[in-house]
Amino acid sequence: MDLLPTAVVLASLAAQPAPVLPRPVAHATRIAKGPVIDGRLDDSVWLAARPIGGFVQHEPFDGRDATERTEVRILFDRGALYIGARLFDQNPAGIIRGETRRDLALKEQDTFMILLDTFRDRQNGFLFATTPAGVEHDGQINKEGEGGFGGPVGNAPSVTGANENVNWDGTWEVRTTIDEQGWSAEFRIPFETLRYGSGKPQVWGLNLARFIRRKNEEDFWSPVPRQHTLFRVSMAGSLEGLEPPSTRTLLLTPSVVGSLQKDYRANTATDAALEFGADAKIGLTPSLTLDLTYNTDFAQVEADDQQVNLTRFNLFFPEKRPFFLENAGVFAFGTPQSADIFFSRRIGLDRNNQQVPIDGGGRLSGKIGRLSLGLLDVQAGNNYSVGRVIYDLPHRSRIGAIAVSRINTDSTGDHNVTFGLDGKLGIGEAISLDGYAAHSETPGSTGRSNVVNLSGTYTTRTWELGSAFRRVDAGFRPDVGYLERPAFQFISLRVLRHLRTPNLAWFREARPHITFRQYDDLDGKPQSRLLHIDTHFVFANGAFFELPGVNFTREALRAPFEIAPGVIIPMGTYDHFEWAPIFNTNLSSPYSISGGVTLGGFYSGHKKGVTLTLNARPTDRINSSLRWSYDDVDLAEGSFHRTLVGFRFGYAFSPRVFIQGLTQYSNQAESLSANIRFGWLGPAGTGLFVVFNEGRASGEEPGLVNRVVVVKFTKQLDWAR
Repeated sequence: MDLLPTAVVLASLAAQPAPVLPRPVAHATRIAKGPVIDGRLDDSVWLAARPIGGFVQHEPFDGRDATERTEVRILFDRGALYIGARLFDQNPAGIIRGETRRDLALKEQDTFMILLDTFRDRQNGFLFATTPAGVEHDGQINKEGEGGFGGPVGNAPSVTGANENVNWDGTWEVRTTIDEQGWSAEFRIPFETLRYGSGKPQVWGLNLARFIRRKNEEDFWSPVPRQHTLFRVSMAGSLEGLEPPSTRTLLLTPSVVGSLQKDYRANTATDAALEFGADAKIGLTPSLTLDLTYNTDFAQVEADDQQVNLTRFNLFFPEKRPFFLENAGVFAFGTPQSADIFFSRRIGLDRNNQQVPIDGGGRLSGKIGRLSLGLLDVQAGNNYSVGRVIYDLPHRSRIGAIAVSRINTDSTGDHNVTFGLDGKLGIGEAISLDGYAAHSETPGSTGRSNVVNLSGTYTTRTWELGSAFRRVDAGFRPDVGYLERPAFQFISLRVLRHLRTPNLAWFREARPHITFRQYDDLDGKPQSRLLHIDTHFVFANGAFFELPGVNFTREALRAPFEIAPGVIIPMGTYDHFEWAPIFNTNLSSPYSISGGVTLGGFYSGHKKGVTLTLNARPTDRINSSLRWSYDDVDLAEGSFHRTLVGFRFGYAFSPRVFIQGLTQYSNQAESLSANIRFGWLGPAGTGLFVVFNEGRASGEEPGLVNRVVVVKFTKQLDWAR
């Protein structure tokens, strides 16, 4: 596909001049001793700070004054940054507290957010947020939230965007209170938690945002057009007057893990184990950090959500392990969930998602001027290494390179290397052009082994246009990456229109759109095709549905495909029509429902599918959901059904003490599993964890398969103090 016409069209659209608004400026006031962090803002030291106000709406009425007043003050001392926010509300009874759970999604409760661009590179930053319930939410923003953390999150609000690395856990604290004037929040963020450049004084990028959930209103301090999110770091204001210390970080986190495990099918004795490990974080400079890990364990990580697979291709399961997710945006290269050049789940997990012991590893990450640097080396059976550099250019642009290797240390002939170049060109505020190319080297491999991708987007308040081309050669093999399918050419086109309804208080907007995607063999023969025609209808309270939700599909089989035991679909080309609407009610309500249906042709027959999720949050401490997915497939070669049920329950004793459970049943995997986790968190996600896992078979030989109990304790020691 020739993208030149697309680029010309996008460039001509971007040529229309857009008003350039001055960015607001805030000042941080130095103090000798910080306030007591209790959420009350009654410490007299706050009076020394200049108040920050003037918030404007981002939603629903872009650019208008906020309907509720917000006042923020910023202080700092030798060790930390202090931010106090007074969030006035004329109806305090209408404040939605939300869940009491760390790093919860910031979309179904009132929220206050802080974005810090500490290097002032206008592309990356740190996010700190809280809710009236006093939860701690922190994350990393890379490349203005474009990705690198496992793909976009569904139904993410525009106030936060869809790509934030919430698995980064910093050491900081926040407290909140609610009173007759609204609510308030008090933050203490140690400088050692952040990364920044050298020199004094410093100017950081800053944006502040508030979400008033009952109104579905988003307010920003530094205005950002509605088509973008808070993660549009280039549109942040400035924070002046900071004098952060040049002291270095030295954190040691030892861990001890005790486990009991029994394999009931093998009928072996219970396996008891006691393991010790340690992580270290060393600040080589304020902007460069070295992370070391020894005998790494991830017992506290939640189990994967099971999925139904009715395709002949790989399923994607996101990374959840903290060591690999911290600074993941630096290492991101490629197209998430399609052609990831580096996919960290290849390390320490085999093809069946079973753990492979990680002996140890190290990661160097940070910035040197405009250069972002990431180096990773891990020993886990094989040796895995990644090197990544990104050079920031003006106008939302950048260039970068990556090299990834896997070496079998027991066999000199077993290794794989992948390396590539990527870049982005920002044209005005509306257009982005992206591209990357990579090559792999594997002993014994023949033929071309490259991947090439070109894409472009045009985004305004009223239009979203996107186009992409991708080619993956048959010999391209990224052993430490992810490919959705082998050897293909891909083209896509998407057109979406935002139709706002400012005169309807109960309705927000309609989004008619058309999406076209096609996969071909490298010789041009079709593999898969989708033409999707739909309109999203979004209500003021956050409820949503889409109609008509029609898909015109094509699947071409070059070989017979066994979709279920004994059900083999023959070679051929299958064209069909499908109806697939989805919906959700107001998800901020104590009880809500979301789901969708699928009706239409499927290979040699038909498929009927239903997906429903029931959510219950009767208090800010209790959160539960029941997910049910059912597919009834009737083909000429045979009939079968797929059922997947998942029940999730959580109770938060406080923002740092919780118990969570996940029970799943899949008739495709013939399994029933349970994962229960108790956590008592300390700083930066450390603390005490107790985990129970059980697996049962539900097929022809039902019964208990395995059971595991793990107790893990980690404690962070700050040796730099």
